[in-house]
Amino acid sequence: MTFIMPAATLAHREVVRFGRQRSRVLGALLTPVVFWVLLGSGLGSSFSSTVTAGDTTYLEYFFPGTLALIVLFTAIFSSISLIEDRHQGFLQAVLAAPASRASIALGKITGSTILATFQGMLLLALAPAAGLSLSWSAIPMVFVACLALAFALGALGFAVAWKIDSVQGFHSIMNLLLLPMWVLSGALFPAEGAAGWLRFLLTINPLTYGVAALRRALYPPEAVAAGALPSFGLSIAVTLAFGLVCYIGATLMVSRDDTA
Repeated sequence: MTFIMPAATLAHREVVRFGRQRSRVLGALLTPVVFWVLLGSGLGSSFSSTVTAGDTTYLEYFFPGTLALIVLFTAIFSSISLIEDRHQGFLQAVLAAPASRASIALGKITGSTILATFQGMLLLALAPAAGLSLSWSAIPMVFVACLALAFALGALGFAVAWKIDSVQGFHSIMNLLLLPMWVLSGALFPAEGAAGWLRFLLTINPLTYGVAALRRALYPPEAVAAGALPSFGLSIAVTLAFGLVCYIGATLMVSRDDTA
């Protein structure tokens, strides 16, 4: 209980706090949707011959990438609360409490994971606008993919935010780190036809497997070229492994830092 209760309390606080800040909710949800509409509709005809196949439109191809972007944005905005908590003295009080550092990290990351997963699932309401016809069996798979991706990005965001003392610095680092990861995840273009060095970067990019899991969940098996994407199980396993590494790293940083 000494591990679970502090984590659950911090996670609940994170969700309530984020929900009360409407600007962050709208920013995390609507910004990726604007990207999807502008790129998918405005530029889709320019890219359709190279990134889509058959009757698949670019708007439809870009939908899983947009979902991943919503999860990414929510993870970024949630991680900002760690910096705010440090400035307000709340973080120091939490660290002084008789709770394990692993529980503290898990609570903050869990709150971010819940928020990002919820906002990602909201985008499914726009799936028909992208030409996607979702079956009931696809929804649990999308949920699992969003959950794994949200945990990984939340843990990464926590680890980065822990060592940064300003919101501006955090935004700069996250934009430098996460946006290139998203671009090189197969969200905008597939690995097929890309330069060799780009294909290599896509292969080693952990976010690639999160996007691949979403694509596997959203599209029927016959719509995904054989061998073009890793399997759903492998994609989830790699994403969770990356998240676990980030969580362990975050826990070690919290355990070794008494200054906060």
